[in-house]
Amino acid sequence: MAFRGIHDADPLDPSVLLLQDRHRSHFVDTEQLQDVLRPRQQMRAFLSMWRLDPRIRPYVIRAGFYGIYRLGHIIIDWPLITCLVERWRPETHTFHVPLGETTITLQDVAIILGLRIDGPAVTGTYMVDVAELCGDLLGVTPPADALRGLTISIRWLCQQLSTPAADADEVALERSARGFILALIGSFLFPDKKGVHVHLCFLPLLRDLTLTSTYSWGGAVLAHTYRELCRASLDRRCGISGCITLIQLWSWERLHVGRPDFGRSVPFAAPPLPHGLHDDDVDGVDEDVVDGLPVQHGVHPEADADVAPEPALPLGCRWRVPLTRVLNPSGVLLLYRDQLDAQTSDQVLWQPYVGEVVDRLPALCLADQDIWRTMSPLICFEIVEWHRPERVLRQFGLHQGIPPACSYDHQLHRVDARGRHQPDWATYHAPYIALWDSRAARVITSPPSVGLMESQDPYMLWYRRITRRFMTPQLHRDDMRFHTTAGSMNVLVS
Repeated sequence: MAFRGIHDADPLDPSVLLLQDRHRSHFVDTEQLQDVLRPRQQMRAFLSMWRLDPRIRPYVIRAGFYGIYRLGHIIIDWPLITCLVERWRPETHTFHVPLGETTITLQDVAIILGLRIDGPAVTGTYMVDVAELCGDLLGVTPPADALRGLTISIRWLCQQLSTPAADADEVALERSARGFILALIGSFLFPDKKGVHVHLCFLPLLRDLTLTSTYSWGGAVLAHTYRELCRASLDRRCGISGCITLIQLWSWERLHVGRPDFGRSVPFAAPPLPHGLHDDDVDGVDEDVVDGLPVQHGVHPEADADVAPEPALPLGCRWRVPLTRVLNPSGVLLLYRDQLDAQTSDQVLWQPYVGEVVDRLPALCLADQDIWRTMSPLICFEIVEWHRPERVLRQFGLHQGIPPACSYDHQLHRVDARGRHQPDWATYHAPYIALWDSRAARVITSPPSVGLMESQDPYMLWYRRITRRFMTPQLHRDDMRFHTTAGSMNVLVS
């Protein structure tokens, strides 16, 4: 191995990480050592404003968003998200940890969130008549102060549509359901920078709620999440939006860093319904109370003779129970960095979704396994991001070789909705949509993996040259109150 100084943590071979000079990890050695990103999430506020009316519950289930509603609000560990962003690489769409590349894939989105993967891309046009569209699909026309460009206030939606009349007919109930789903989309799946508005481009996709359930919402969420991770990892950004809960739950399922322990020995119990929110949160509340409601494992507060049985819930809902931090301290960025720097082979769960974990999942979570490994563009209106399972084959139980080179498309990453109020994105991104439509033809395969990968495996020899493995800066070790244990490892490897 070529020698590098103890203060030089950047890659020996710069051919892969072309953006290292702009990357957040490059600035860890400077004044940004302790900066913590501030994710923006408004799910808590939304759930406190809008209690799901039992009459519109069947419409939410039909559209495929009930699992997201039941997942509800989970407190965000900001230092954990920051630690992950420091290891996210826009060039590869993977997290670079000491043991190799790992990432959030379509499999993770399907199993954790319960969203459909296979189906038409979530795209369309921004050329809409707001008054006509809202009047037709929501039954109300928003005033000027409820709009910001082509986005609509989530609070206004709650005020107008959260309480259907006692004698509301099916048309009125379906309009209320559309408003609820639209607000859910803006609060949880695709939040903007402040999380208080939602783009009306999603509303036409809710016209027929049965058809709504056929779109690739999972692919769209992953595209949006990738884009937000890419933005946050470059140029000293101080915030991040997107589906932060997905990032955190993915980490809790696969990595040891910051992972809480279940407060009870029943990890598959259904969580309480997410309304009646108080200042306490699921993470660290009294073990018998969540969101102000008593936890009755296996019993649903919504259960009623007049209400349909509770459908099976996605895996992410298992974290909506009391959690403890006794065995794994949380909330300290320097500690998280050090834990990842010192990562050992038994601290990455390459295949967490096996056995009992998946036995009780709804069919939708496992329905699209044939395309979980597709090497295709993921699309969400103006956003196009590539899905690269060929770089993380160990997550699918397959042998990981040196992955093929992947190009970073600067122009594609610069396409956004700013200054583009009326483009037809389905036409603009037609070549990429065509690639998504042929996703089944580009499913990567490899021989099954056997045992853990050795440190001298050709992949690991290659990987150690092209990445930055250690994040905690050497220059600051003597001045830290917290002295890392990975420092000696860094020096020895160097």
